[in-house]
Amino acid sequence: MSEEQEQAAQPEKKKLSLNVVSSKKHKGFGAGSIDLSDVACVIIDDGVAYIDVGAMHAKSKVERGIKFTPNKEDTPNGRQCWIVWVAVDRKEEGAFYAGATACEMLIDTEARRGWKILADHVNKLDYAIKRRYILGELGDVEKAALQKLLIEHNPQWWDRSPDELKQALNA
Repeated sequence: MSEEQEQAAQPEKKKLSLNVVSSKKHKGFGAGSIDLSDVACVIIDDGVAYIDVGAMHAKSKVERGIKFTPNKEDTPNGRQCWIVWVAVDRKEEGAFYAGATACEMLIDTEARRGWKILADHVNKLDYAIKRRYILGELGDVEKAALQKLLIEHNPQWWDRSPDELKQALNA
């Protein structure tokens, strides 16, 4: 068998991607479980916000290679970073930012150590999916960075989002 025939015989691998808005309804095994297809992961590091799909599995750019501990004192030189779970929903007018929650973590890249409370991250992800806004722990710089990212990512979604989100980000 030639190399081309071998490649043609192998099933095509699906690429991982984040569907921020999905129209599919899951009806098979696990139906009714949490649907993460409408959640985006935003990292805020040094006042810059960016989408990082890897955060969903604790493999974001800032988390890779870091050994995490639940004891804050184990990361005395850590810099504060945030994961913000952003849920997107649809209404008649179109999609909007329906939930957003922020989780703190400390990262010491040099020592390859970090601090985060996994249960807090899971609970905040759940709250975002349940259409809550919990952003009060973010500082002004982080709020501005998140607002900028959300607006630049999709201005129409931002316009359709509830005032509660805009007030939480001091918009």
